[in-house]
Amino acid sequence: MSLDTLFSPFGLKSLQLKNRIVMAPMTRQFSPHGVPTQDVAAYYQRRAEGGVGLILTEGTVVERPSSKNERDIPNFYGDAIPAWKKVVESVHAKGGLIAPQIWHTGAASSQGGYDAGPKESPSGLDLELKSQWSPMTEADIADTIAAFARAAGDAKVAGFDAIELHGAHGYLIDEFFWDKTNRREDQWGGASIGERTRFAVEIIKAARAVVGPDFPIIIRLSQFKPGAYDAKVAQTPDELEAWVRPLLEAGADIIHASQRRFWEPEFDGSDLNFAGWVKKLTGAPVITVGSVGLSGDFINGFAGEKSEPSDLNELLRRLDRGDFDLVAVGRALISDPQWVEKVRRGADDFKSFERTLLGSLY
Repeated sequence: MSLDTLFSPFGLKSLQLKNRIVMAPMTRQFSPHGVPTQDVAAYYQRRAEGGVGLILTEGTVVERPSSKNERDIPNFYGDAIPAWKKVVESVHAKGGLIAPQIWHTGAASSQGGYDAGPKESPSGLDLELKSQWSPMTEADIADTIAAFARAAGDAKVAGFDAIELHGAHGYLIDEFFWDKTNRREDQWGGASIGERTRFAVEIIKAARAVVGPDFPIIIRLSQFKPGAYDAKVAQTPDELEAWVRPLLEAGADIIHASQRRFWEPEFDGSDLNFAGWVKKLTGAPVITVGSVGLSGDFINGFAGEKSEPSDLNELLRRLDRGDFDLVAVGRALISDPQWVEKVRRGADDFKSFERTLLGSLY
């Protein structure tokens, strides 16, 4: 398979990428009390120097109570914004482009004992679907939408090249999408996925109003949730279109379709993956992601399973076929900031991924 398409340019509005490779957002927790350090800037700078087309940062949280579930997840407000501006400058100095992933962790629990107080979720449920807190009020929802919009505006002012909204993996926006965690009977809920898109739609509209028409907005979506890997927000292609199309109409430019293994089909009767179906149904630009360049998926990888390098033949076949526009790479870029350049020149010294690599910002 040829690498020509993978290393061809991609343009959308003000975003002009030199290739189709995106660094996937991966939580690292190296920002003390939420403020990224020079080590964080150097970490992203190395990936820019290594040839990544677009860097999506680790998730960065909006200014809301309990918006994060671990202390050293980076903030995207207050003192963190000048620090993020230095990250942007470091990436741009190496010819890279970068977008923050803007996030609210919702009902997700801490793995390290961090307690930020009562969590926010649409119906007061945790991710085990147990009632734990009060449902978000109208005032909570309005302020959260405003917090996402402020973050979007701060990203543009700080010099970022785009933003990504985290609407996947069981976090707050995704909790509004999923009927198991959104049991509301007001305007923020509903029996259909089209009705349950409203929270995300209003966030996108508010962000678009702040950043203007030419600044790209990406939104990350997933079917699976932590501990519910077979979950489906959309059971059919028709439901998938009803989920995604309102987001595009609200002002999203790119759909980042997250799955554990990019080669797995999303629905019976077709080999199209999640991103492929979004592309087929809407024609919108899409990013695929999920174990690119490695033998094992990220869930098992973070649990301790060693993942070995794997070829890109199936990925390139699907990219050449037009199933998706961009390819997000995660753990392979944690293992090796030069991964993109090695792919470009046909090297054979790719590195495996082991959980111990998460212990530092290499």
